[in-house]
Amino acid sequence: MTDTTHPPTADLPAAYDPSAVERKWQARWEERGTNHTDLAGPDPYYTLMMFPYPSAEGLHVGNLFAFTGNDIHGRYQRMRGHTVFEPLGYDAFGIHSENYALKVGVHPLELIPRNIANFRRQLRRAGLMVDWRYELSTTDASYYKWTQWLFLQLYKRGLAYKKQAAVNWCPFDKTVLANEQVINGACERCGTQVEQRFLEQWFFRITDYAGRLLDNLDRLDWSESTKTAQRNWIGRSEGAEVAFRVQDLMEFAGSATVSGGGLSGEVTSTPVEIRVFTTRADTIFGATFLVVAPEHPLVDQLATDEQREEVEAYRAAAARQDIVTRKVNKDKTGVFTGAYAINPATGEPIPIWIADYVLMEYGTGAIMAVPGHDERDHEFARRFGLPIVRVVAADAHDTAPPMDAAFTDDEQGVIVNSRQFNGQRVPAAKRAIVAWLSGHGAARAVVNYRLHDWCISRQRYWGPPIPIVYCDACGPVPVPERDLPVALPPLEDFKPDDSGVSPLARDEAWYRVSCPQCGKPARRETDVSDTFLDSSWYFLRYPSADRADVAFDPATTKHWLPVNSYIGGNEHAVLHLLYSRFVTMVLHDAGLLEFEEPFTRFRAHGTIIREGAKMSKSRGNVVNPDEYVERWGADAFRTYLMFLGPYEEGGDFRDQSISGVRRFLDRLWASVHEAARDGEPDRDVMRKVHQTIRKVADDIPALSYNTAIAAMMECVNVLRAHERRPQVREVEPLVQLVAPFAPHIAEELWETLGHAGSVFDAGWPAFDAALAAEESVTVAVQIGGRTRGTVQVPRDAEQAAVLAAALAEPGIAKFVTGSPKKVIYVRNRLLNLVV
Repeated sequence: MTDTTHPPTADLPAAYDPSAVERKWQARWEERGTNHTDLAGPDPYYTLMMFPYPSAEGLHVGNLFAFTGNDIHGRYQRMRGHTVFEPLGYDAFGIHSENYALKVGVHPLELIPRNIANFRRQLRRAGLMVDWRYELSTTDASYYKWTQWLFLQLYKRGLAYKKQAAVNWCPFDKTVLANEQVINGACERCGTQVEQRFLEQWFFRITDYAGRLLDNLDRLDWSESTKTAQRNWIGRSEGAEVAFRVQDLMEFAGSATVSGGGLSGEVTSTPVEIRVFTTRADTIFGATFLVVAPEHPLVDQLATDEQREEVEAYRAAAARQDIVTRKVNKDKTGVFTGAYAINPATGEPIPIWIADYVLMEYGTGAIMAVPGHDERDHEFARRFGLPIVRVVAADAHDTAPPMDAAFTDDEQGVIVNSRQFNGQRVPAAKRAIVAWLSGHGAARAVVNYRLHDWCISRQRYWGPPIPIVYCDACGPVPVPERDLPVALPPLEDFKPDDSGVSPLARDEAWYRVSCPQCGKPARRETDVSDTFLDSSWYFLRYPSADRADVAFDPATTKHWLPVNSYIGGNEHAVLHLLYSRFVTMVLHDAGLLEFEEPFTRFRAHGTIIREGAKMSKSRGNVVNPDEYVERWGADAFRTYLMFLGPYEEGGDFRDQSISGVRRFLDRLWASVHEAARDGEPDRDVMRKVHQTIRKVADDIPALSYNTAIAAMMECVNVLRAHERRPQVREVEPLVQLVAPFAPHIAEELWETLGHAGSVFDAGWPAFDAALAAEESVTVAVQIGGRTRGTVQVPRDAEQAAVLAAALAEPGIAKFVTGSPKKVIYVRNRLLNLVV
């Protein structure tokens, strides 16, 4: 597809001036609506980048690296004929913004709009093909109204609930931390030692979707590293839930009255059981003690009078630790409860301990300890003098108990010391022992997941208020959708305190409200929702960002989603991507979406370092994009970022190397301005041009941007070899090829070549395989199966011609005496002579 041609323009100087070119074309794009997407257009292609957190420091080079890679892909798809939608917004709620606002003494309601304005300026200057009409910020009431609506959809479906839970609490930030935000027992943001607290928290039942979230990964076109991270996070394991009856402890149910010195009425009793999940039911004959979490609800009943004081002291000490430290702490501590349980396999009583390495949030909050075959249990048993029994051996004769270490290399071992199951291999024994225990009512086969329900509560100010009202008469009441948004009030004192209650509770006028159901006095929920909820659905909002009446328009959503291509950082491989998938599945099940996976294709971009070191403010080696754009131009900076290395790996930013990319653009500029309009193009040059068209067209969809740039540089070298003057038909396709990488200069050169419209509406240059074909090929020559040399022959030469050329080479001919007995010829590749 080509434009009507016009005489070259002369409003810019002959020398390449990036600033002038980029100002001109950014203004031109705005005037013409070049980047405006026709949302009703044909062949839609939704290309999405992870939206940034708008920090006060401004755009980081890592942001621009990610966005440029996405932009190149989107521009290429547009040139291939797609209607491309490339939106952008800001993930602006959350603790980072709030803490910075507290640090500098500026309210986030003032700070965040200022940061966003700076980000927008930088992003526009980078030349992204963003349709700014659909820009959004998670902090706008027009957005978080629908985030609150989303909460209500999950609430209506029974997927949002509130419970008391153990959480990591940062005493400095005064907020709950996810396990991933605790590093070596300290808050990753401020370094403060983290504590454990029990707070009422809102959760989403993501565990109900664990199986689907895991199974669907097999059909997603995602980076393998990302899929592996999600599989590990979901953590499916097949095993059994085994019941251990507590000795001499009963539960009573029913009603009774005292009459004549005795009890009368209906009272039933059942033994108290501790249930454990295990993937190694084959080792149950080696279970010599149970360990329950300090928070286990049975601890009060299990603790005997003799042990109660010690148990309570231990529980208090465990409560002062954060959850992550408890998981990784190598020092094994614990206390005997005084109670015993019956091992259902052996019938023997085994002691019940509490220990902080068992967490209530994992499994059932209790484990069967098999010290012969688990290193952690072995350490615990050795420390407290508990029995160690070997029940799996390398062979059936090795039954001696391991005293020095647990035998853990046992997945293909042989069962020993396990009565009728002796001699069975582990895989068979697992199935047989579970079946045997199930027949006695002591076990059932279950599938368990490492994934836990999503805690969305945050006891901070800067976030969307959770839309729930508490009424003494009605209980928790969802805010009616007609009353959304529950606006975040402009709270003057928004600093969190150590109470565990959000600062929103201090605003009495906001906090006190009438019950939507009965009209009586009620109270608002003061927790705000996790920022991951904001980002779990933003891709649905973009195409409908201009709509105030719906979260997402059904027809528009059907036309544009799921997202065709999503590019982002692997640091979000688990939480953001998993939560987005979960929310999409819920909305699909509610009949609000026709698809259940939001992102058809996901690729994780790499990381940029500088001069061999990770970038950080403390090292003073952070790249400020503004400085480089000002000096070199946005096009050179964009292209250099993509030239650093494979996009999915990243690269090393070295200041001196950007000049090479700038020289490439200078030479392209000169080539267009000096190109001859008359005469015919050189055949050898056109061969290289068409080989480059093929190479770049292969590389861009694969995100192999660095090799595409290298191919274009090589083509320019051929084009300008010996300072030759190129012909216009040689250089015009190169302008189209470079356009996704360097859009401003491409637009200018396209206009210089006489075209009226945008280069991005001109289509991709046509590829001619015949023109790309080499006129000669190199054929390897083998004598008796050993390579003796090569010959250059015309493409598709006949066997006789290739043989003659081979025998004419002295280095080959000396190995041939007389006529060859046999000749094997693979056209254009190989000549093999048997002599």
